[in-house]
Amino acid sequence: MQVQHKQRSFFQRSVAIATVTAVAVLLSACGSSVDLNPQAAAPVDNRTEAITPAQSTGAAGANVGGNALSNATALSNNEARLIRVVYFDYDSAVVRPEFNAGIETTARYLSADRTRRITLEGHTDERGGSEYNLALGQQRAEAVRRSLAILGVSESQMEAVSYGKEKLAVLGTDEASHARNRRVELVR
Repeated sequence: MQVQHKQRSFFQRSVAIATVTAVAVLLSACGSSVDLNPQAAAPVDNRTEAITPAQSTGAAGANVGGNALSNATALSNNEARLIRVVYFDYDSAVVRPEFNAGIETTARYLSADRTRRITLEGHTDERGGSEYNLALGQQRAEAVRRSLAILGVSESQMEAVSYGKEKLAVLGTDEASHARNRRVELVR
């Protein structure tokens, strides 16, 4: 009798955990921002930075400020408008809300043809040590990968890599240069 009771309570707990997990996944997919690892994205200082439209030309010629769809570059043959670069705040691996629409468009494009592949290249500015920046670049690439996975892109279609501070998009030590270097490039 006791074994049956323990099995029943284990089963009930398993069902409850599965239900809570399913609800959490659905809520995170419906949210305005994808922050799946809040500890990894905690800012080191309280600075806030904004990129103005005048500062907005980044690595792949993408627009940093404004609507995420304005950040996308049209591919040849009128394929879907896909986002090329996702920018991040200082010492953060949280996908900013203005990039969600572009990520959703890219997810639809990749999900439409499972043979399509994408490499997510994580980058940082030059501040900090090499090991730290490699880890932060990887966290940024993984944040975009998780965002795409939540939207239905197969794990086999994506590869997340980090270049840390090794491939700067812009040379310079001012905040505008740093802001354009904190990015994930989506390479097809």
